[in-house]
Amino acid sequence: MTQAAYQPSMLDLADAGPTLGPLPGQIRRHQLSRGAWVDHLPGWVQGSDAVLDTLLTEVPWRAERRTMFDSEVDVPRLLCWYDPDRQLPHPVLTTARAELTRHYAPELGEPFVTAGMCLYRSGRDSVAWHGDTIGRSAHSDTIVAIVSFGAPRPLLLRPRGGGDSLRFPVGHGDLIVMGGSCQRTWEHAIPKTARPVGPRVSVQFRPVNVA
Repeated sequence: MTQAAYQPSMLDLADAGPTLGPLPGQIRRHQLSRGAWVDHLPGWVQGSDAVLDTLLTEVPWRAERRTMFDSEVDVPRLLCWYDPDRQLPHPVLTTARAELTRHYAPELGEPFVTAGMCLYRSGRDSVAWHGDTIGRSAHSDTIVAIVSFGAPRPLLLRPRGGGDSLRFPVGHGDLIVMGGSCQRTWEHAIPKTARPVGPRVSVQFRPVNVA
């Protein structure tokens, strides 16, 4: 399969550097069932090409293997984890984390502190259906905020236990936030695609003891 290179937008070509758009009054909330919700804001980060370049070249990506059905398999994406005391690879990510903490403070009541990162190198990379239920999110409501850089990929959500799935297009510089009971009562996935797509980096901000 031929991998398509990411094509920068005209806005990114003309922009002097990455900036964040406003959150209040712009981000749209989608109410799901069982106390779950999803917020979506396309194009929150403007000038995203510089951020993507930094993420692709400066993050110490690692490959992992996991046990499935009594055998070890490659995880179909690359990973990196930033603890609270580790400097993020681009300043706009530090600003984004602070802005998200400020915006969601009335609901979350605590800051976003960690940043998990996934690199989807091509359409062959993916993440299977799951919820972020390691730590407190296994039994308590929480919020996970994701900023996406690079090639557009759809984020799918479905009720845990089965049901119709919802599809959110997630593109370059987009913000998508899963809140309430979403990690416990719903599952999400990034499916593989046969289309030639370029790399995508997902940056996931979480509060302490949520993974």
